[in-house]
Order: sequence, then structure tokens, then C-alpha cells
Amino acid sequence: MEFTDQIIVVTGGTRGIGRAVSLAFANAGAQVFAAYLSNQASADETVELAEGLSGSVTPVRADVSSSEGAQLLINQASQASGHLDVLVNNAGIIRDGWLAMMAEDDWDAVIRNNLYPLFHCCKWGVRKMMSRRSGAIINISSISALSGTAGQSNYAASKGAAISFSKSLAREVGSMGIRVNAVVAGLIDTDMTAALKQDIVTAILKGTALGRIGRPAEVADAVLFLASQKASYITGQSLVVDGGIL
Repeated sequence: MEFTDQIIVVTGGTRGIGRAVSLAFANAGAQVFAAYLSNQASADETVELAEGLSGSVTPVRADVSSSEGAQLLINQASQASGHLDVLVNNAGIIRDGWLAMMAEDDWDAVIRNNLYPLFHCCKWGVRKMMSRRSGAIINISSISALSGTAGQSNYAASKGAAISFSKSLAREVGSMGIRVNAVVAGLIDTDMTAALKQDIVTAILKGTALGRIGRPAEVADAVLFLASQKASYITGQSLVVDGGIL
């Protein structure tokens, strides 16, 4: 298996899409370090789900929206080997609301929790990849960034920035053998989307070619592809996994 003994970091790695990514890499033989902020029960459950897989999942409690938390995560993951093979930035939140009535705290919270982890984790993660002149970074974005979603101006702004961030970083680190791409996820069956109003979910599903909600494992498959050697000449790109919304 291609990812056997590779060191993988997944932020927001114990729930939803992040958990699916963590388990997929562990199933492919990787040593996964899954960051989480506060939900210990979800972290413990992820470890249980990883039992029997050829790789492993180690939960790391860290606030990756801060430099200190990101450093803690990256250093713990790379402690034994001194390097990092793959970084998946998945941490994020939603606080939906119409812009005219949106509280500044809701805007600030989404930008901080969705964008700051990109900056901090990539900054420290790239340093662990540079010495070996290899590595892959995959940033999870959202279809809201491309199509727009009413009531999600803060979330869409943060996820659109993730795409631009990925393109720019790809140009910075490409000469060092590091690839950076984004996965643009559509409506996926997670706790986050479960909080959406049913009329919003119904409207989105009606606009998809496949007419169904996506599974976290389907996004994880896209992430593993971009991290693999099958994608060795792909960087600065956005892979849309949305069931045909666009």
C-alpha cells in the first residue's frame, strides 16, 4: 500500500469528513495524527474505528487556529521521523445567517476557525516537508465557495479563500517537490450539514445531477487520490466532489 508508514496529519480529523479521511489513510497503512479541539468522545470513537486497520490513528488535542496549537500538532506527528508526508486541512465551522443581521462574532469566528488553521498548519507543515523535498497538502473547501449559498457569506468567503490560498502556496513550494490542492466538497452527510435547515438541503439536492447527499468516504477517496503518486503532476488545482451541482 502506497501510504504504509507515511506520516499524515488531518485537522478536524475525528468527525465527519475528517474522520473518513483519517480512517481511509489508516486503512492504507499510514500513521495518522488526527487533530481535534474538544470532543473527546468523538476522538475515542475514531480510535476504536481504526482498530484492526493496517495503519493507526492517534488523536491530538490542539487548537490549530493558533500558532502554538499547530506547532504542537505538527511536532508531535513528526517527532519520531522528523518529517511529514501529507497534511489535510479540514478543521472548520459554520455560523450561518443573513449578512444584514450577522453578528461580528459570527463573522470573526468562521474566518478564524476556517482560515487561521490553514496559515498555521501549512507554515509549520511545509517546514517538515522541505528537507525531503516531497509532500502533499490537501485543503478542504466547499461548493459554497464556487456557487454561493444564501446565509453563508462568511463560510463561503473562508472556503473561497482556501482555494486561492492553495493556488498561491502551490506556486511557492512546487520547486521543493511539495504539491498543494483543494477538494471542493458538496453537500456531505455530516454533523455540520445535519444542522442545516431542511428546505436548504432539499433545494441543494434538487440541483445535483445525482440527486443524493454525498458520503464522507467519497470525499476521502478524492483526498487520497490527490495525496498519491497517481496525482504526482497535479498541483494548485481544485477537485470538485459535489454530485454534479456545478
